[in-house]
Amino acid sequence: MKDFHWILDRAQTLKGANLDLFLPHIESNQDLAKRDGAFYLSLLGLRIFRAGLKHSVVNDKWPLFEQVFKGFKPAYVASLSDEALEQHMLQPGLIKHWGKMKALRTNAAWIMELEREQSGFGHYIAHWPVTDIVGLWLDMKKHGAQLGGRSAPAALRMAGKDTFILSEDVMVQLRAQGVVDRVEDSKAKRDLMAIQDAFNQWHQQSGLPMSHISRMLSFT
Repeated sequence: MKDFHWILDRAQTLKGANLDLFLPHIESNQDLAKRDGAFYLSLLGLRIFRAGLKHSVVNDKWPLFEQVFKGFKPAYVASLSDEALEQHMLQPGLIKHWGKMKALRTNAAWIMELEREQSGFGHYIAHWPVTDIVGLWLDMKKHGAQLGGRSAPAALRMAGKDTFILSEDVMVQLRAQGVVDRVEDSKAKRDLMAIQDAFNQWHQQSGLPMSHISRMLSFT
C-alpha cells in the first residue's frame, strides 16, 4: 500500500492549486451535536429517497415532504400509523415508495431513542471516532432503516461528519493498492475493517480528515 504522500502528489498533479476547492466541508463536533432531531430525520430521509433516483428530482420535491411531515419532528413522524403514512404517500407531488415511507417512521423512533439515551443523533455521530467510522456505518444500518450500502456514509457526509466514501473510484484505487480484492463495494466486515485500517494509516501520516483523504484518493 502506498503512503499518503503518493496520494497527495497525484491529487495535486491532477487538480493543481485548486485542490482545496474540491474537498468536502466538515462540521465541528459541537455543531453536529447541536442540530436537532428534525434536522437529522429530514437529512436521513432525503438520502434514503435519493437512493436509486435522480438527486435533483428528490431535492425539488423535498420542501413538500417537509411540509407534509410537519418539519420532520421525530415525535410526529414516529406516531404515524400505517393508514396515516398511506395517506401521506398519496399526497400529490410526493414520491410514492412504501418502504421508504416506513423507513421515515422507523428512523424517527430511533432518533427519539437516541435523544433519551445519548442526547440526540447529533451527539451520537459527533462523538463516534473517525478511526472507527465503519463501525458507525454498521451501527446505523443495524438500528436505522434503509441505511445499508452507501446510504449511511452518504448521510454522514451530507451532515458534515468526517467520513470516507467508498465510491467506485476509491474502490478501484483500494484494489490497485491491494487493500481489497475486488472493485465493487464490499459488504464483508473483514474487507471494511481492512479499508478502515488503510484510511487510519493515511490519517495518521497526514493528520488530514478522512473525507479529504477519500476525495484525494478518488482523484488518483
